[in-house]
Amino acid sequence: MTNSETEKSQIRYARLAGFMYLFVDIAYALGMFITNRFQVPSNFSETAHKIMGSEMLYRIGLSSTLIGGLCTVLLAMGLYGAVKPINKNLAMLALVFRLVEATLFGVVSIVSFSVLRLYTGADSVNVFDAKQLSVLVSLSSEAGSAGFNIGAIFFSMGSILFFYLFLKSKYIPKVLSALGLFGSVLVPIVCFWSLIMPQSAGILQFGWLPVAIAEILVGLWLLFKGVNLRPREN
Repeated sequence: MTNSETEKSQIRYARLAGFMYLFVDIAYALGMFITNRFQVPSNFSETAHKIMGSEMLYRIGLSSTLIGGLCTVLLAMGLYGAVKPINKNLAMLALVFRLVEATLFGVVSIVSFSVLRLYTGADSVNVFDAKQLSVLVSLSSEAGSAGFNIGAIFFSMGSILFFYLFLKSKYIPKVLSALGLFGSVLVPIVCFWSLIMPQSAGILQFGWLPVAIAEILVGLWLLFKGVNLRPREN
């Protein structure tokens, strides 16, 4: 493949990554927005009543989260193709981290759909009383939360490497790369702290803001501007 063909391929991969950054963020945000509307903390019966009242919408929310995890694979492929010429080994390592992330979020989706059966299944009401069901849902929720934080740690490792390669390459403005790198470094701190002290998880969610803003801005930049390959030639 000639240099010209390689550069055209990089630009295509970068635009794919830009689109997928936005699409994945929207899918995850939509999924969390929908499913959170149904949750009534520490009240299994009320949560079950709300879900059964609009089960289809709740399933759409869970499916949206699953779609976000699936499309993470395409996002990782686009990022890998865009920065591979800078450092193939680091790009491959970042790709692996993001693929593990997608796998773990797939497992979280399995747990979420399994818990849905507890809320909507008439047989679960006959087998367990309300207190037992609440305990089961609580345990499943904690497992899902732990899975989310662990998956997010793998996300952060891949994100750190990809933004580092963007910063090194100067393919996009340095301020965007630096913001993404800073935000990605915050994520494992937030996630490990949530695993160690889950009671602080609420306030820690603000630690996601920098990387969320960076992904939106970088996604827009890659989609509409692509990557500037000239600085690498200087």
